This record gives sequence, C-alpha cells and structure tokens, in this order.
Amino acid sequence: MIEKDEWDLEIGPQQSLFDIPWKDIWRYRDLLFMFVRRDFVSQFKQTILGPTWFFIQPILTTVVFMVVFTGIAKISTDGIPPILFYLSGLVGWNYFADCLTKTSNTFIGNANIFGKVYFPRIVVPLSVVISNLLRFGVQLVLFLAFWLYFLMTNDTIQPNAYILLVPLAIINIGLIGLGMGMIVSSLTTKYRDLTFLIAFGVQLLMYGTPVIYPLSEVEGNFLLILQANPLTPMIEIFRLGFMGNGEFDPMLWAYSFGFMIVILILGVLIFNKVEKDFMDTV
Repeated sequence: MIEKDEWDLEIGPQQSLFDIPWKDIWRYRDLLFMFVRRDFVSQFKQTILGPTWFFIQPILTTVVFMVVFTGIAKISTDGIPPILFYLSGLVGWNYFADCLTKTSNTFIGNANIFGKVYFPRIVVPLSVVISNLLRFGVQLVLFLAFWLYFLMTNDTIQPNAYILLVPLAIINIGLIGLGMGMIVSSLTTKYRDLTFLIAFGVQLLMYGTPVIYPLSEVEGNFLLILQANPLTPMIEIFRLGFMGNGEFDPMLWAYSFGFMIVILILGVLIFNKVEKDFMDTV
C-alpha cells in the first residue's frame, strides 16, 4: 500500500478574492521583517549622511514652508509657532505619501522575485507600511524635540486628552496609504502611465490637505473639498492633541475610518485578483 505523502506546505489557489493568507503571513514573518529591514536600510545605504536624512528632509522642507508660506504669502499658522505647525503636518503627511508611493510599486518593482519563489505577495506592501512607520517614528522624535522646547517656553502650546487619539490617526493614515497603494500597484501592471502620475498626484493632494494652512482659515467650497479628504481629520487631531489648536469633528472621524475600511477592502480585492495572473502582463 502506497502511503500518502505529507507536506509541510501546500500551495493552492485562493478560494475568494478577499482571502487573506493570515497563516502564511505569520509563517513568513521572518521574510516580512527582512523586507522591512531592506526597505529601511536601502534608502540611504550609499549616502554620506545616511539616516541623518530622516531629520534633514523634514527640517529643510519646514524651513522652505516658513519662508514661502509664512514669510512671503503671510499664511496664518493659527497661533502655533510656524516650525511646529509645519512639522506636525509634514510628519503625518510624509507617512501617508511614503506608504502610497512605495506600495504602488509592489508588482513592477518585485516582478523578478515574484516570478521565482512563492511567498504571500501581500507581505511586500505590509513591509513597506511597517518600514515607513519606523521612519515616521524617527521624524516624530524630531517633532517632539521642538515640541518640548516650545512647551517649556511658549504658553500657547497646550496639549490635551486628544493626544490619545494620535495613534489611531497614524494607523488610519498608514492603512489608507496601504489600500490606495495596492490599488495603484495592481493597475500599473497594465497601465504603466500611472507610475508617472502617482508622484505628481501625491504632491497635488498635499495642497488639498491642511498641511501648510489651518483648517480654521478655510471657507466656502474649498472647505467642503478639505472635509472630503479623509486625511484632514487625522492631521487636525495631531495638532489639536499636541498643541491644543485644531478641530475635532466626530462625523469627519467616522467618515475617515469608513473610507479607510472601504479603500482597504477594495485594495485587497483588486490585489488578490491581479496577483493570480500579473506575471502574464508585467
């Protein structure tokens, strides 16, 4: 009698488009953290200043914003010291932008790996979100250094209980970036033009997010556009929690989390569908 072979791992087709291989993700957790390390280290591996760029980039951007928008355009920072105002917006925005742009390159950037060895493909976009969370943490330390200085020297800085919502806001930002990135990555397997448009689109979207201006100064139709942006309440809660100057609207928060759930479900559905035969089109 022939004994049935026993296998450590059986690879089979997904049963549904929303089938997330949780067991495989856990089984390949070492690979996940290897990708996280690769993404984090490779960014500045051959640079002279190395990880120092994590601090230099937001500082230089903040200085430019202070000169252009505060010094020349005279845009209000709602009573918040300009350096804190711009840094608080940039830290959260950079996390979203990095998650979106780097996740959107999942299929094209990893086609060689995907075509040679099996592992749950969703590990790659997940690693991008986690590695960018580490970068966010580094830039958050920079923000906190300035925040502590102004907290001790400026009476206008009034942290409050809303600061407890900041971790939820960061999770929401990262998952929105993940969902949108998986959608774009799936579409770029057939429509390469999106790779050229995504960087421009992200820059344009920043001006539709209260990063360089306070929401309280916006009126009319443009205010409705900002409120339709699911990132708006996340940026505002960051400023409200740390500086005591921002807006909290429960309805906008509910809308933002609802948007995150919908875009994440769509991202997983489209990602799983494209994953089955993307090697034929890449």
